[in-house]
Amino acid sequence: MAKIICLLSGGMMGTAARYFLADAVHQILGNRFPYGTLVVNIVGCFAIGLLFSLGENKIALSPELQLMLVVGFCGAFTTFSTFIVDTASLLKAGGMLHAFLNVMISVIVGFLFFAAGIFLGKTWW
Repeated sequence: MAKIICLLSGGMMGTAARYFLADAVHQILGNRFPYGTLVVNIVGCFAIGLLFSLGENKIALSPELQLMLVVGFCGAFTTFSTFIVDTASLLKAGGMLHAFLNVMISVIVGFLFFAAGIFLGKTWW
């Protein structure tokens, strides 16, 4: 039962954080490109890299806390399914270049931010 509570707690916080961050980004940058989803996924990549590194190297996270933060929060925060829908919408609107850029930026920058999170976790803590 404790695992379910950890997952639900993290998931609830991750979902709310995703909604508010994506909305704020869209308010600032507009919605001609899926900037909100892109920013959320990049921040999520950084967060999961940092949590992974801290858990492996510096700070012993309890299994419950790992479950809540990594699976619950980050799982609900990042938005792969929304990324796919956004990319399909760009394709449908005839934006082949924008769809391609969305995929490439998301994957490459996401991985770089994941690596940055790992680096930060190893060097700062």
